[in-house]
Amino acid sequence: MLALIAILLMAWSQAGLANGLPDFTGLVEENAGAVVNISTTSTASTPAAGNKRFHGLPFDERQLEQLPEFFQEFFRSPQSPFGRAPSEPQPSRSMGSGFIVSADGYVLTNNHVVEGADEIIVRLNDRRELPATLVGTDPRSDMAVLKIENGDDLPVVKTGRSKDLKVGEWVFAIGSPFGFDYTVTAGIVSALGRSLPTENYVPFIQTDVAINPGNSGGPLFNLDGEVIGINSQIYTRSGGFMGVSFAIPIDDAMSVFRQIRDKGAVSRGWLGVLIQEVNRDLAESFGLKRPRGALIAEVLNGSPAQGGGLEAGDIVLKYDGDDVQLSSDLPPLVGRTPVGETARLTVLRGGKEITLDVEIGQLPDENGAQQAAPSEGDASASPLGLTVEPLPSDLADSIGVSGGVVVTAVNRGAAYNAGVRARDVITEINRKTVTSVDDFQMAVKALPEGRAVSVRVVRQGRAIYLVMKP
Repeated sequence: MLALIAILLMAWSQAGLANGLPDFTGLVEENAGAVVNISTTSTASTPAAGNKRFHGLPFDERQLEQLPEFFQEFFRSPQSPFGRAPSEPQPSRSMGSGFIVSADGYVLTNNHVVEGADEIIVRLNDRRELPATLVGTDPRSDMAVLKIENGDDLPVVKTGRSKDLKVGEWVFAIGSPFGFDYTVTAGIVSALGRSLPTENYVPFIQTDVAINPGNSGGPLFNLDGEVIGINSQIYTRSGGFMGVSFAIPIDDAMSVFRQIRDKGAVSRGWLGVLIQEVNRDLAESFGLKRPRGALIAEVLNGSPAQGGGLEAGDIVLKYDGDDVQLSSDLPPLVGRTPVGETARLTVLRGGKEITLDVEIGQLPDENGAQQAAPSEGDASASPLGLTVEPLPSDLADSIGVSGGVVVTAVNRGAAYNAGVRARDVITEINRKTVTSVDDFQMAVKALPEGRAVSVRVVRQGRAIYLVMKP
């Protein structure tokens, strides 16, 4: 009797667990029609004449002509494995996914799906194959907008709001991994607001939904059947899915879409600062109770930040009312701000919170900075294990600073442990400006013992804050 009761309880619990899981069947039936397969064709460029080589053999045309006629015909024959010279343009094909966002035929996908394409074909769920034109792209967010030509009765997805997503929420994807059309995979939202090394203006949605080559550009749905993201990237060491995938939030994607559709280009807000994460030691040195905010390591000349009064060493705690917990929170907030609008920033400066109003500019093209080699001068050693010398004027001009000292040697000690290296330019120690060797020596003598202090260095044209414990 007890065994029978145990079996019934187990069956009841398993049935309850099954009933608690989401059923995707109806959602897939409703939305699959608006998901499309995208195939592209591009023609490879033709190498310069006189540099022809045949597959498998290092023959150019001149060398081939020296062979007997029989061999020439064999190597030139289309049936021969060596008969097709790569000098002849060969079409390359790629595949991806996308989805229709408007009844007049606009399709969203990833830029890397259609980049360099000469021909784009969109295949619908009802097996229609329609040509599409490229309306515009935004490589910075890896987005592309297509327009289906001569499409009638096109199904359209419903778009949701990615800012309403919560970690742990069920989501599912429809796409064409490895060319298997209309494959459905499901999982949960693993994290929100992820910043990736390739793009820090997109706060990616991280999920454990299986995404593989061919899923790129496809939609990520919530349980209301609304698109809340565009599947874009995966983290992998094998080349395939390893449980970590990333999607572009639909709020950001639709903003890009509207700008491309209406203006033909995308503009983003720009503050003009270089920022870094606030770790525990930096928080202590700046007087924060816990790590938070975005530390401004450098304010670019002529930038909106400079015009708005921001300074190196400020920690941005709020941007237009939104808390900045991580440094990666700030770029997307700035990027979404319309160019010309004024944003209110709350920053920590000298241990006190102040408010600044900054008019946001337009994000320009990125330019790298070169650092010149330091010149010989009067060197000075310090108890920190550093040897420094005056900052040459040509180096100061090249990195855009008005003063500082150049590190010429670093021995084992507090500075080395903090990450200071030779050729770094020190401009600040423990919030005290360093413009000369004398300033540097005075700042070092005044350092407190046993407490973390900040050191601002300029390295290869970029400023960063390091934490040193004398």
